[in-house]
Amino acid sequence: MGKLYLVPTPLGNLADFTYRAVNVLGEVDLILAEDTRTSTKLLNHYNISRPLQSFHMHNEHKKLERIISQLNYGKTIAMISDAGTPGISDPGFLLVREAIANNIEVICLPGPTALIPALVQSGFPTERFIFEGFLPLKKGRKTRLEQLSQDSRTIVFYESPHKLIKTLTQLITYFQGERQVAISREMTKIYEETYRGTLEEAVVHFNEKVPKGEFVVCISGN
Repeated sequence: MGKLYLVPTPLGNLADFTYRAVNVLGEVDLILAEDTRTSTKLLNHYNISRPLQSFHMHNEHKKLERIISQLNYGKTIAMISDAGTPGISDPGFLLVREAIANNIEVICLPGPTALIPALVQSGFPTERFIFEGFLPLKKGRKTRLEQLSQDSRTIVFYESPHKLIKTLTQLITYFQGERQVAISREMTKIYEETYRGTLEEAVVHFNEKVPKGEFVVCISGN
């Protein structure tokens, strides 16, 4: 039996890559990457030269059987995403589930993920929280927001820059404008920053300052 490694990659700062991650990627038979162009830059930076294949949401069903076959044959394979931990709002779950079903050992290395640093530095309670990934775009969105508005836990989700203001405005309808929010962007990168205030204040802020980068939104519990 082979092994499947899930290897977190830096969100932006290349120094966040671990020694273990470099060693694992340098020894596996194959690396599966969400975007080979993005991953090649990281691998070249650490002088890692291993066979590389694309594996993303548009081709994972097509490639799944072949990859499982390679693992059953004894190959060691690592999966990486463009940034962060595979499977966390990124491809990975489907492959992990199928590997487990085939009694293949799955090993996830610890490492970067945007939600934990954003949560910790939000100032909201961290002992219990709920992570939503990306909120539903249309179907089920209203119902989910109604449910979340009553949750006592800290709520964390990802949002894109062009949807941020619309989402914050919609949140006011369900959470009320006084609910506290901490919004982090560009985690670990040069322009990393966190805005803290109420939902109403956040809408004013981001209308004045055009949202840029990738965002992690943390909302205080009810």
